[in-house]
Amino acid sequence: MITTGEKKGIVEKFGPLFGKGAGDWGCPEVQVALLTHRINGLKSHFDRHIHDYNSNRGLLKMVGRRRTLLRYIKRRNEDKYKKLIGELGLRK
Repeated sequence: MITTGEKKGIVEKFGPLFGKGAGDWGCPEVQVALLTHRINGLKSHFDRHIHDYNSNRGLLKMVGRRRTLLRYIKRRNEDKYKKLIGELGLRK
């Protein structure tokens, strides 16, 4: 679970980084950062609850949504895409 304070920290970090305002929660770069944080947080949940298939489905939906947003960012501006995946530590 992600707290409101963590969300604000992510928005303040990634919003201005990509030329957006500090309060812009809707830009795709911030959405990708928030999804990545939620996806990484589920790793510890699945270590404890191996057979939680419903949460696994939600995880797969989040990964697909992040992939779609990353594809959109790459199509619009490849430099922002490379900078974003570098900041988030994604492997592409």
